[in-house]
Amino acid sequence: MKATSIAGIVLVLIGIAGFAFGGLSFTTKETKLDLGPIEVQAEEKHNLPIPTIAAVLAIVAGIGLVVVGVKKA
Repeated sequence: MKATSIAGIVLVLIGIAGFAFGGLSFTTKETKLDLGPIEVQAEEKHNLPIPTIAAVLAIVAGIGLVVVGVKKA
């Protein structure tokens, strides 16, 4: 397989994952209060949405790269 075909397959998989999950979610811990031996921490959840148009563009670009990679072979 050529590198363009592999890159195309990866882009298609990223696009499908963007549709399936809709975004990334992660949690961070922050120290809210620090008074010597007493420390208060809080967990904060963050969401990073993946726009639908980005997923569509990744799939279209991936299919294009796969087609170009097959035609070159």
